[in-house]
This record gives sequence, structure tokens and C-alpha cells, in this order.
Amino acid sequence: MSHRVMLIDDSESDLLFTRIILQRSAVPYEVLAFESAQEALRALKAGTVPVDLILLDINMPGMNGFEFLEAYQALRGDQQADAVVVMLTSSPDAADRQRALAFSCVKGYVTKPIDRASADSLVELLGG
Repeated sequence: MSHRVMLIDDSESDLLFTRIILQRSAVPYEVLAFESAQEALRALKAGTVPVDLILLDINMPGMNGFEFLEAYQALRGDQQADAVVVMLTSSPDAADRQRALAFSCVKGYVTKPIDRASADSLVELLGG
């Protein structure tokens, strides 16, 4: 079974690298990449992008990861798609980790760059 991943990061190189690691993992991931949180949020609101997992960067221009989380949690249930959110960020700051994990939808916090072992273990957060 393939798991659909919404990858939200403003860095093209991070999007590419993370996509490659996910696609080379032992888990079949289908990756949908978004360079802006606003664009990803619009796709979720439209209901055209059902996803199992959201990998979210914190530091992005326009709408940062925390602003995305606030907007995401305010969506109607059918727009949230019951996706698990994992912060995928370059911030090793304990305060950022604590703030992110305070959101009920956030189930993990991974510091970039993601490695294959981390990519393989993401499926455990999805319940299988």
C-alpha cells in the first residue's frame, strides 16, 4: 500500500533531497511537493489532495510551519484528511520541538536532512 505524503518546504534542494530519500526508502511513498504553506493549505481546502502524512518545515516565508499548523487545525474535518503531521526542519531548537509537539496533529519532529532510517520509520506513525 502506498502512502501519500505532502511535503511542504520552501527550499527546492530540500524538496528534491527529501523526495529522493522517501522514494528510496523501504516504504512506498507517493510524494506531493509544495514550496509554500499557503499553496499546500489551498490544496487541502479544495479537497483534491488526500494525504496520509504531511512533512512540514518550520522556517518558511509568507506562512511559516506554525502558522500552517494553526490554519490546518482550523480546517473542517473532511479537509484535514486525518493526516499525520511530522515537522521536518533544520531547527534543532528544543523550544521549536516543544511548540510543534503541542499541536495535537503533530506526531513527530525530525531534523533535516532526513535519512533513510527516519524515512522508513515514518510509516510507524501512520499505524502500519
